[in-house]
Amino acid sequence: MRNVQALIVIAALLFTLSANAQNNKALKVEPLPRDLEIQLALSALPPHLRDNATVYVLSPDKGFDVARKGANGFHAFVARTGDDAFRGAWPLKEYRDDILYPVSFDSAGAKEQMRVFFDAAEMQAKGTPADELKRIIQDRFKTGYYKAPEKAGISYMLSPVLRTYTNPEESDSVATLSVPHVMYYAPDVSNEDIGGGEPARMYPFVIMPGPHGYFIQLLGLTERAAIYKEYEEMLARLCKIKEEWCLPKPAEQEAVIHQIK
Repeated sequence: MRNVQALIVIAALLFTLSANAQNNKALKVEPLPRDLEIQLALSALPPHLRDNATVYVLSPDKGFDVARKGANGFHAFVARTGDDAFRGAWPLKEYRDDILYPVSFDSAGAKEQMRVFFDAAEMQAKGTPADELKRIIQDRFKTGYYKAPEKAGISYMLSPVLRTYTNPEESDSVATLSVPHVMYYAPDVSNEDIGGGEPARMYPFVIMPGPHGYFIQLLGLTERAAIYKEYEEMLARLCKIKEEWCLPKPAEQEAVIHQIK
């Protein structure tokens, strides 16, 4: 009888260990080819800043690593679990493997705003469950652990592709788009303060109103077309890796842009 009980305990233990291993495996994201990830990260920046920027790549077992040290104060990487995931009251039940957006920060943003991305990647790599990670990050925002940038500054997101949440304050709906844009730090500024928004996102608007808010300015159609052409080969590579990273038709895309908040 004791032998049977011992076997049951051992079997239960092995099942638990196996389940935990599977769960931890599920927390990891599949890394991009290194050269593609670096190119994608740098696509967030304008050409004159790319050569001397610091670039990071994601190590699923640790978080972000420096791939190349720069000296111009700008930092670029590809978010796979971004700060959008921590907005709104909807539950982050599991980590997605299709979120992808290149983003860059100047020195002020790297000191404050960028920490959210890096902390999230590190905790995810260590096996923190998705719902717990969202609670931790939201608590850190509420308690002031993450501070507003100490001065005015800029975050470039000029890449021809991103996939993330379209209205993260309300739901976990995602989309793949080509919306090159520039973000300026706008602590405690509201959309009403600047008269932002429509028509057709021609004018700046505010996201994440509060200490960590941003002004968003979309690039024009001509500039967006030029960026798309520059990176046609890169976009084709991404589309081959994952169908979700293929860009939609222009008409479909413009409809989604109007929903971005």
